[in-house]
Amino acid sequence: MSHLVLLPFSLLLDRILGEPSYYHPLVGFGKFANWIEVKFNKEKLSSSFSFIVGVTAWLFAVIPLTLFVYLLDDFLNDYWLGSYWLGIFCGWLAIGWQSLRQHGLAVEQALNENNLEQAREKTAYLVSRDTRVLDETALSRATIESILENGSDAVIAPLFWLLIFGAPGVILYRLSNTLDAMWGYHTPQFEYFGKFTARVDDVLNYIPARITALLYALCGNSKQAWNAWKTQGVNWYSPNAGVVMASGAGALNIQLGGSAIYNGLQKIRPELGFEKSPMSHDIKRAIQLLDYAVYTVAIITAVLSFIYSVLM
Repeated sequence: MSHLVLLPFSLLLDRILGEPSYYHPLVGFGKFANWIEVKFNKEKLSSSFSFIVGVTAWLFAVIPLTLFVYLLDDFLNDYWLGSYWLGIFCGWLAIGWQSLRQHGLAVEQALNENNLEQAREKTAYLVSRDTRVLDETALSRATIESILENGSDAVIAPLFWLLIFGAPGVILYRLSNTLDAMWGYHTPQFEYFGKFTARVDDVLNYIPARITALLYALCGNSKQAWNAWKTQGVNWYSPNAGVVMASGAGALNIQLGGSAIYNGLQKIRPELGFEKSPMSHDIKRAIQLLDYAVYTVAIITAVLSFIYSVLM
């Protein structure tokens, strides 16, 4: 049986159940990663040695857990499709589709109720920028950017690696991506320690990001999405997030990017997309765009899985 069958079932579980209510394994991994960073990342290290330590920390955090899942997957393969149940379970844990939808809708609801304080608080769950003084447009922009970017990082990319390598592949990706969210920053603390983590994440997301950009283009204003992808995505500071958000902005006929406050400092970012500044109702449109992209993937994989089962 192909790994294709894992994708629709993992998506269905995530759509119905969302994230685990009480304890998510990634929360435990995040605490473990924080402990590793405290132990490994010392201020007095030289840049080159800090990079080597960062590589070691990444290996220590990711490889043992991935190897464990690989061995468990191999063991369960002998017991009534056990490896496929493991793949579906790991896919569910790795996908953040329903959670992303819930967070986005929470911001939209707060904005529709003219409750800016609550909207700022809800937006802060999604982005790392300072949200304390943002107005409706800026909050909508931040939320939509997060939905579009995480549509790749937390939905399409996990599905891609689940399809390629099953449970071990999706676990390797999700752990690496989690570490990038924690260590992959251009700050004195992480500039060299987190460099390897950031580069690994860039490599793992390269193909999924472009698949996501293509899906956004197919499910929205295709002409503008393609134009923004090609002319604006390359100007973004992230090689993967740029193409995803540019395509999404074009598909939605809105303008994203621009200045934002991070850690008390203003960051001037390239503009993405065209037409108008986003408002609260555009958050739901961004969620719908992601939904259509996910449904497209689910339908394609379900059909291919059926064809595979017939031919085999």
